[in-house]
Amino acid sequence: MRISVVYSFLTDYIFEDGKMAEFDKVIKGGMVVDGSRGPRYLSDVAIKDGKIAEVGHIDEKRAAEVLDAEGMIVAPGFVDLHTHYDAQLFWDPYCSISSWHGITTVVIGNCGFGFAPVAPEARERAMLSMTRVEAIPLASMKEGMPWDWETFPEYLDSVDRTPKAMNIVPYVPIGPILISVMGLEDAKSGRMPTNKEHKEMCRILEESLDAGGCGWSAQRLPPTGPGGAQLDYDGTAMPTDVMSNETALEFAKVLRNRNAGHMQTTMVTGDPKADQAHMEDLAKVSGRPIVFNVVQATDTKPHIHRKVLAWLERCREAGTRVYGQGLTTDAGFAFTFVDWNLFDECPAWREATVGSPEERLEKLADPKRRPALREQIPEFVLGPFENIVLTGPASADSQKWLDHTIGQIAEQTGKHPVDAMLDIVVSENLETEFFSMPPNGKLEYLKEIVDNPYVLFGVSDGGAHTKFLTAGRYPTETLVKIVRENNMISLEDAHWRLASLPAQLAGCPERGIIRVGSPADVVVYDYENLEVLPAEVVHDLPGGEWRRIQRAKGYRYVLINGEVTILNDEQTNNYSGQLLRHGRGTGKLRRAAAA
Repeated sequence: MRISVVYSFLTDYIFEDGKMAEFDKVIKGGMVVDGSRGPRYLSDVAIKDGKIAEVGHIDEKRAAEVLDAEGMIVAPGFVDLHTHYDAQLFWDPYCSISSWHGITTVVIGNCGFGFAPVAPEARERAMLSMTRVEAIPLASMKEGMPWDWETFPEYLDSVDRTPKAMNIVPYVPIGPILISVMGLEDAKSGRMPTNKEHKEMCRILEESLDAGGCGWSAQRLPPTGPGGAQLDYDGTAMPTDVMSNETALEFAKVLRNRNAGHMQTTMVTGDPKADQAHMEDLAKVSGRPIVFNVVQATDTKPHIHRKVLAWLERCREAGTRVYGQGLTTDAGFAFTFVDWNLFDECPAWREATVGSPEERLEKLADPKRRPALREQIPEFVLGPFENIVLTGPASADSQKWLDHTIGQIAEQTGKHPVDAMLDIVVSENLETEFFSMPPNGKLEYLKEIVDNPYVLFGVSDGGAHTKFLTAGRYPTETLVKIVRENNMISLEDAHWRLASLPAQLAGCPERGIIRVGSPADVVVYDYENLEVLPAEVVHDLPGGEWRRIQRAKGYRYVLINGEVTILNDEQTNNYSGQLLRHGRGTGKLRRAAAA
């Protein structure tokens, strides 16, 4: 048996006979699953100047460095189309937790949310919006973002010069464009833009795409009702929520004229047929792909995801390029009412949880509000309300309820479940911690989503909801739960879904695959012993803020552009990531962390 890790460094890559090494690295003796859906094969992979130079039997003497992959899977790095690392990438080059789970490329700017174009006087308001809709701590944004830009091209320049241990692909978020042209109040009013305003917004979109955007994104969710759980910090709709279909079609025409880019939308208006018809119109008018978020199973309402899957199949048969992004992780939510916002689908809960912690405490304690809170039981984000578990008592009085469900507490106290929960929350100054699984726990329903080969995996929301959610673990979870434990799909299909398919949609077709000439974004992992580790709380955000994380075990190497960024599940502080303008790399690779 070979030693577990071989790491040989030769000074200046020169051998004793004075000859230069032919390759920078060779990944030796692994089982290659190349991302094409072709069968796996034993092979070596050679790397030169950040790209895959040769695949096959390669004498290790030809390389300056040998990475032992015997007994390991060697596969293309994973591509995550749905993240919100727009702020975090400035203080966390690894965009964790994504990088810890084999993700080598992330797409930022999802849902129409972002920080450019933003005028200096609007920066505070832009950050406030993200404190609720994506639950990014304000103190972290204030301290961690350089704000050395106003326009979207300037924002990309700032990202470009920031050290990165991750490849970054940018959507152009539509929300800031609406605000910059119409003004905040009008953008949030839902009024139709004038022809002049449409023209200026399309000009800004063109400028942003010219600078490197891979397409545009917009959230289209109702301010209330199912799906309406992604609101502004004051509980009002986000600008893209009230954007007209006509405006979206104007943006689609921009992509048509360029014959480039794709669209991402989260859309639920209460009329599924109208929503689907509009998304088909966007795809047809633009001639470009559209990624629809999300395809989610709900244990009590399987007809919903089945109708979406049937629609996606009709689109495929008609040649309409609509893809679904599937919620394939069962990462649950851990939360307290100090900052919980994902009950916003219910007006009474939204009103009671807007404001400072002091204001929230007063409203949740108000007996006059309780009838409405009891009547409007949230169900869109979480599973059954009574199944929420009390996992973190904040006082001695409630220790007896540790690991009890809200339903059990209600039964034993003779209270309505809402009162049983909120009486404890109020007595503990909102600091009681709860945990709930998402409403998609049935394996047979998950398999129905997984069985559609054109539904993408993920919806990690990386960089968002960091106090509640650790869905960036989804690639590891896919390999462990969907493939190894339940054999829903083959390993070959899983790697195509995790890497090649999303890379194609992101405009990076040369990535997500192991082949000569492709950038060397590679994961090497121990398939039989791969696992998602338990959740932790860490205090590592700027501004003294904290977050929840889940690490991985089993990744021997993660390489980005040919450099090892993860070694035996630990960061190497090698910042070889790039901003991929139009899906292509720019600038010099960084072989080591900046001083």
